[in-house]
Amino acid sequence: MLRELSIKNFAIIDDLSISFNKGLTVLTGETGAGKSIIINAVNLILGSRASPELIRTSEETAELEALFEVPPESPAARAARAQGFDLSEGLLVRRIIQRNGRHKIYINGRLATVQMLFAINEHLASISGQHAHQSLLKPEHHLLVLDQFGGLSELRGKVSMSYQEMLPLIRRRATLKRQLTEQSERRELLEFQCREIDQSQIVPREDEALEQERQRLKHAERLYETVGRCVDRLYGEQGAVLEHLTEVGRELQALGRIDQALGAVANRVESASFELEDIANELRGYLQNVIFDSDRLEAVELRLDLLQRLKRKYGGSLESVLDHGKEAEEELKHISFLPEQIAEVEEKLDQSYEKLCKLCRELSEKRRKAAERLSAKVQHELASLGMSGTRFEVRFKSSPVDESADPHFLLDNSGIEATGIDRVDFLVAPNVGEDLRPLVQIASGGELSRIILALKAILATKESVETLIFDEVDAGIGGGIAEVVGLKLQSLARFHQVICITHLPQMARFGKDHFKVGKRTYRGRTRTTITPLHGEARVKELARMLGGVKTTKKTLDHAREMMIDD
Repeated sequence: MLRELSIKNFAIIDDLSISFNKGLTVLTGETGAGKSIIINAVNLILGSRASPELIRTSEETAELEALFEVPPESPAARAARAQGFDLSEGLLVRRIIQRNGRHKIYINGRLATVQMLFAINEHLASISGQHAHQSLLKPEHHLLVLDQFGGLSELRGKVSMSYQEMLPLIRRRATLKRQLTEQSERRELLEFQCREIDQSQIVPREDEALEQERQRLKHAERLYETVGRCVDRLYGEQGAVLEHLTEVGRELQALGRIDQALGAVANRVESASFELEDIANELRGYLQNVIFDSDRLEAVELRLDLLQRLKRKYGGSLESVLDHGKEAEEELKHISFLPEQIAEVEEKLDQSYEKLCKLCRELSEKRRKAAERLSAKVQHELASLGMSGTRFEVRFKSSPVDESADPHFLLDNSGIEATGIDRVDFLVAPNVGEDLRPLVQIASGGELSRIILALKAILATKESVETLIFDEVDAGIGGGIAEVVGLKLQSLARFHQVICITHLPQMARFGKDHFKVGKRTYRGRTRTTITPLHGEARVKELARMLGGVKTTKKTLDHAREMMIDD
C-alpha cells in the first residue's frame, strides 16, 4: 500500500508531498492542474522509463520518492528478499532524474537497477489509464488473469512443476547422446589402448630387470674372461693371492708367540683369507651362470623396445602405463553404459511426459469453461458501467510449436510451455456491430478504463496487487453511470487501496479521502498544489464540479445532499 509520495522539480511540480490511507482516495481539480503528473510520478516509481524532459524548467534534477507498506508474505516482499532487501519497516523507493541522463534509483537507501525495481514493484501497484503501462493490457498476462478467475492457480502450478521436472531430464539425455556420438572414435581408441596394455603383460619394474639382463648378455664374453682371470689370481694359479696370504698368516702366527700384538694381526689375515676364498668360490659360481645366448639377447632387446614405446605413449614409466590402462578401462566402462543410461533417462522422460500431458489437457479444458464464465461476467459488469451491448471474448490459440523443440514439448499440434498448451487474448467490441479487437487496441481511454475496472472488480478478491490507480475512468460517462462506477470503486476499495482521478462529483463523493489538485503562479512560475479536503471545503469542491466556474447556493445544496447520501 502506498503511504507517502514526495515529488520535487517534476514537470510543473516544484515540491509536493502526499500521504495516502487505505480505502478509496479521489483526486480532483481543474484540467491541467497536474493530476496526471502525479500518476506519471507513481509510474516512474514503479519502474517506467525516465526522461530528462520530465525535469522542471531551469532545474537540473527531479526527485521522486515513495514509501510503501508491504505485507511480509506478499509477492513484492518475496521478490525484495530475493534481491537482498528487508522490507520489515516498509519499502522506500527513490528515483533521481538528471539532465545528463545519468539517472539513479535507490531502494531502502541502497543503489539499485531498473530491473531490481521492477521485480519488486511489479505487484505493488497497477495503473489504469489511456497511456499508462498496464499489465491487464498485455496478452501474456491474460492467461494469468483467466487462471486466477477460474481458481486454476494450483493446477497451473502443477503443470509448471511437471514442466520444470522434465528440463533436467532432457538436458541429461542430450548430454549422454552427445557423449555417445563424440566418443564413438574415443571408444575405439580406448579399446585399442586397453588391448595393447593388457597384451603387453607388464610387470612393475620389469624394464629395470631386463636392462640388467641385456647388459649381461651383451657383455657375456668379457664378463666370463675377466671374472675367470680374477678367480685364477685369487686362487687358481701359481703364486695366487690366497697362497701368499696364507703364508703371511702362518708367519705372523708364529711371531705371535713372541709378540701377542702380531697374533691379533695374524687372526685378521686369516679372516681375510677365508673371505677371499668365499669370494673366489662365489665368482666360480658366477662363471657357471654366465650365458652366451644371442637369441635371448634379441628377445630381451625386443621386449625393452616394446616397453620403451609404451612408456613414451603413456607417461614415461611402467607405472604410468599401468595407471593409464586402469583409467582407460574405467572410461570404457562409462562409455559402454551410455546406451543403458540413455534408455533409463528416456523411460523417466516418457513417464514425466505422460503426466505433463494429462495435466495440460485438464488445465486447458478447465480454462475454456472458466473463459465462458469470465466473458459473461465481464459483459454483465460492463453493462452496469454504461457499456451495455459490449461483447467480450476470451480467444484461445495454441502455444507455438518450435520445430527444433524436443518432442516431449509437443502435444496435439501445440507447444508445451510452463503455463500449459494455451495462449489467450482478451477481445472486446465496445459498440454493437463492431468487430472484436484485442484489448490493447481500444482507442477510448474511458472505455478502456471501464473494461479494466470490470476485470478488476471481478478479480478483486484474487488480485495480488496492493494498490489500484485509475486515471480517466470517468471519460465519456454521465451522472447515473458515474455513480455506478463510484460504487464499483468503493467495492474494490474493500480489498485494495484505490486511488482515482475523476472530474465527476458522482464518483468523487465515494472517496474516503479527497484531495484537490490545483496550480498557482508564484514569482512568475506555475506550481502545482495539493490540498486534503474535509467538511465544507469538500462540499465546495463537489459544488464546483457540479456547477462549473460559478458556484451557486443551489449547487452547494446539491453537493451537501450528495455528502449526506454518502
